[in-house]
Amino acid sequence: MKKHFMQAITRREMLQGYSAGFGMFAMAGLLGQEQARADALTAPKGPLTARPPMFPAKAKRVIFVFMHGGPSQVDTFDPKPLLTRDHGKPLPFAKPRVQFAATGNLLKSPWEFKKYGQSGLEVSDLFPHVGACADDLCVVRSMYGSNPAHGGALLAIHTGSDRFIRPSMGSWITYGLGTENQNLPGFITICPTLGHGGVQNWSSAFLPAAYQGTPIGNASIPARNAQVNYIKNPETGLDLQRAQLDALKDLNEDQLKHFGYDPQLEGRIQTFELAFRMQTIAPKLMDISDESKATLDMYGVGEDPTDNFGRQCVLARRFCEAGVRFVQVTHSYKWDQHGDLRNGHSRNAKEVDKPISGLLKDLKARGLLKDTLVLWGGEFGRTPTAQGDDGRDHNPNGYCMWMAGGGVKPGFAYGATDDYGYYAEVDKMHIHDLHATMLHLLGVDHKKLTFRHGGRDHRLTDVAGEVAHGVIA
Repeated sequence: MKKHFMQAITRREMLQGYSAGFGMFAMAGLLGQEQARADALTAPKGPLTARPPMFPAKAKRVIFVFMHGGPSQVDTFDPKPLLTRDHGKPLPFAKPRVQFAATGNLLKSPWEFKKYGQSGLEVSDLFPHVGACADDLCVVRSMYGSNPAHGGALLAIHTGSDRFIRPSMGSWITYGLGTENQNLPGFITICPTLGHGGVQNWSSAFLPAAYQGTPIGNASIPARNAQVNYIKNPETGLDLQRAQLDALKDLNEDQLKHFGYDPQLEGRIQTFELAFRMQTIAPKLMDISDESKATLDMYGVGEDPTDNFGRQCVLARRFCEAGVRFVQVTHSYKWDQHGDLRNGHSRNAKEVDKPISGLLKDLKARGLLKDTLVLWGGEFGRTPTAQGDDGRDHNPNGYCMWMAGGGVKPGFAYGATDDYGYYAEVDKMHIHDLHATMLHLLGVDHKKLTFRHGGRDHRLTDVAGEVAHGVIA
C-alpha cells in the first residue's frame, strides 16, 4: 500500500529511499566550502589584501637569493678537513645507487675556509664579503632532496614537487598572507631563468591568478634593461585607461552575474586593475638612480663583475621596503661546474658575493633584516668526488643553504653532512622541512595553509614537512 506523503516512515525506509541524497548533501557541502574560499579571494578589498598570520610571526617578507645550477657545499659553507686530507683517495663508503653521472675519487676544495665574526662561523675564501656578515647567517648544512636533475630539482625547491605542476612557494605565501602594498604584486621574481621549468617555478598553478609571480625581465636580459612588460602606455592617458577599465569591468561583472564564479575571468579583472595601479609606483621603484653612491657602491652597482646582480639585489630591497611579500633574485644558470670548478665557481662568486653582502648590510641598516627572511642556495649541491679532473657532479643527498634575518639564529650552523660532505646525516632538513620552517617563521602553519583542487586539499609541503625549531631564535 502506497504511503501518504505526510505519513511517517521508518529510519530503514529513509536510508533506502534517500541514499543517493547523501551524496548530494556531501557535494553541496564541498561546493559550499569551495565557494566560501572563492568569496574570500574575490572580496571587495581584493585577494592581495594583507591578512594576519595564524600565530605571532618573526618574519613579514622573504627574499630568495637563488643560485641556479647548484653551488658546491664543500667549497662554500661546509668545510671538510677530511676531504682535504684524503684528496685523491676513493670515497670510503658507497655512493648513491642512482647517480646523475659517474664520479671518481675524492676532490679537495681549492679554497681555504676561515672563521668570521664573533660566532666563528667558517666560510670559504670564495665569499669574503658574505663571510663578513657571518654573524647574521644561519647556515643549514644538512639539506637534502630527491631529484638529481636540474628541472625536477628546480621545481622541487620552488614548488615542493619535482614532478607535478604546483604553486610556487611565493604564490603560497601571498595566498596565505596577502601583501602590504595593493599597488604592487605580492610576488615578484627578478631576471628569472626560462629553463628547467621556466614559468612553472613562479606559477600560481591552481591557486587564483592573483598569486602568480610577476617576472621583471628574465635571465637573458641584463638587469639594467629588465622591466615590467607594458608598464608604460605612451598613447593613452590614465583617465582614458580608467574609463576603459571601468567599462570592461562592468561587462565582466555582468558575465559573472549570469554564469557564476569563473576564476579565470576573476583573475583577468584583478590583473587589469593591478596593472593599472602599478603604473603609478612601479616605474619609480625600478629607477635606482635616487639611491646614494655609497649604497650603490655597497652592492657593487657600476662595477665589473658585480653590476648585474647588484642591481637585482637593490631592486629586491626596494620592493620589500615598498611592501612586496616575496621577492626572488636569480643568478642563472652558472653554478653547474661539471668541469673547471676552480675558474667557474671563482667567477660566479665574484659576481654575487659583494651584492649579497650589500643586501644583508642594507637591510640591517634600515631595520628590515629583523623581519625579512633572506634565503640563499641552489637546487642541490655537488659531489665531494671528482667528475673528470676538476669538476663535481650533481648531489641532492647533502648540501647547504643559509638563511638570515626573519627570526633565525644568527651566526649559527645547523645540521651536518658526513665527514666528506656527500650525505646529510645530522638534523637532516628535506625541502619540505625548509618550506615548513619558512612558513612557520611567517606565522603560518604549513599543515593548515591549504587549497582544495582536484578533489583534495593541497599544501606547499604536500603530506610531509617538519618545522626545524633548532634554527629559530
